[in-house]
Amino acid sequence: MHVQLATDDLGTALSEVTFVVLDLETTGGSPKQAAITEIGAVKVRGGQVLGEFATLINPETSIPPFIAALTGITDALVAGAPTLAGVLPSLMEFIGDSVLVAHNAPFDVGFLMAACKSHSVQWPKPKVVDTVRLARVALHRDEVPNCKLATLAAFMHSPVTPNHRALDDARATVAVLHGLLERVANLGVSTYEDLRAFTSRVTPEQRAKRQLAHGLPTGPGVYIFRDAQGSALYVGTSKNIQARVRTYFTAAETRRRMGEMVAIATHVDAIACASVLEARVRELRLIASEQPRYNVRSKRPASQSWITLTCEKAPRLSVVRAPKKAEHISFGPFSGRLAAQEAADTLSWVYNLRTCSSRISAKATSESSGGCARLDLGRCPGPCRGEFDRYQSVVDQATAAMLGDLRQIVSTITAHLAQLSSHDRYEEAAMWRDRLSQLISASVRSHRLSSLRSIAELVAGVPTESGGWEIHVIRNGRLAAASLAPPGADPLPIVQSAIAMADLAPADDVLTEESVAIADWLDQPGVRLVRASASLAMPTNCGGHLIDQLNSARKAAQAAVLQVDADGRTHRPIGPSHAMVTRIRTD
Repeated sequence: MHVQLATDDLGTALSEVTFVVLDLETTGGSPKQAAITEIGAVKVRGGQVLGEFATLINPETSIPPFIAALTGITDALVAGAPTLAGVLPSLMEFIGDSVLVAHNAPFDVGFLMAACKSHSVQWPKPKVVDTVRLARVALHRDEVPNCKLATLAAFMHSPVTPNHRALDDARATVAVLHGLLERVANLGVSTYEDLRAFTSRVTPEQRAKRQLAHGLPTGPGVYIFRDAQGSALYVGTSKNIQARVRTYFTAAETRRRMGEMVAIATHVDAIACASVLEARVRELRLIASEQPRYNVRSKRPASQSWITLTCEKAPRLSVVRAPKKAEHISFGPFSGRLAAQEAADTLSWVYNLRTCSSRISAKATSESSGGCARLDLGRCPGPCRGEFDRYQSVVDQATAAMLGDLRQIVSTITAHLAQLSSHDRYEEAAMWRDRLSQLISASVRSHRLSSLRSIAELVAGVPTESGGWEIHVIRNGRLAAASLAPPGADPLPIVQSAIAMADLAPADDVLTEESVAIADWLDQPGVRLVRASASLAMPTNCGGHLIDQLNSARKAAQAAVLQVDADGRTHRPIGPSHAMVTRIRTD
């Protein structure tokens, strides 16, 4: 199971962030009527100046007298300066992928965006920090009367006094930025993500709850938000518990229900885990046992569905929430009842199973029933008329398919696809292609989980990035133990210890989602089997070799060349071509 962390989980320390502090001088207040006359920029990281960029710009228009009086930049001063078109590419290169900082950033960024658009230069959409906004949040009114650059520069003891010249103002803004960062560091702002959240529209109450993340583990595990009564509100998992929990108190969290949850939460419990897989499994178990009100996914495993054959004289396919021991076969799980019903309809179509819900007596004869439309169309052998032997034959074929032999399903639907394609019935062919794909995926998933759950004990490990090993003991599809072998240590004693300490849970006490997570983990590159009490295998014809073919076929359909119809209009074929259908091999 591959786990990709969000940037909010990782965080970028402010000492490692490269900032480009920018200031522009212009001929007016709007980029629609005004032009840039001077650019000043300072690149800093970790408190050190890495470089500076400064140039006058010929605005190719007259500079208003009051602007010249304010800045000292006159028409004569910029007469020999380069135009913006010649400077802009160099400025964009200087900014690169740095975080852009400006005092009243909307003004400077607005001019730059307009300049890029008018000169056909791609705007890089940099991250932006506004020192005005940051100062308004970080400083109190009794400390500074306003947030003007000159006021803040004096308050922060800037060595450079702002004077409405671009480079000097940018240097003064650097001093203001560093002073503000020192101030907010005392409030727990240590990463760029923290800084972004600090300057966003986060309520003081939400920001105050950041202390709930203090002291939490920084490794993988599970976190549980709880209310004043100790009830679980939300259960989650992360590779870095502390960093992830902190994001719930920032603007990075935009889900409304999470805002409600944070307002109720009074503390956060954490369970450190040896691996990401253990954290995922513990999360699933906690959600199932505690039913936290703010967990939507994984809260109701009953939303999954299975297909079974009913136990009666003339069995039919039925969609159930969970397979029962009394039923001799089950097929799934499916993501929901609708998907399962569609798969059941496909199986009934291929094997001519009855779809009626009538109870058929074992004494039924040819005189017992008037039949139905499916019987008249030859789509059902007619058990309602006593044709039990013929009907049992199709039930046996459907049973074989559900037990892992899809050859008849594939050949029947493939022939149907070819027929539809030859008559240009692409939409209908696409529907049947998708139905076949869903059946094959369900078959592979069903037998993969069945095989995993049939193994009494399986031990596997995967190397970590640091050179150690993550070791898991799996019993009947359930995670029984997880251990971590540090780099350089002999993993075998740790394996033996994990086996000795592993849970002895009953085979039927397994969440389907847990088995799926374990199966996905076993499929990831680098996993090695240490020992297993039985072979981890699936039926040869359950469909695994067809998944790649179907995926390739779907991509081929999506990449089909645009066709031109008789009216000269272009269109893309909706369904599979005949060539696409014949790529599916039934052997």
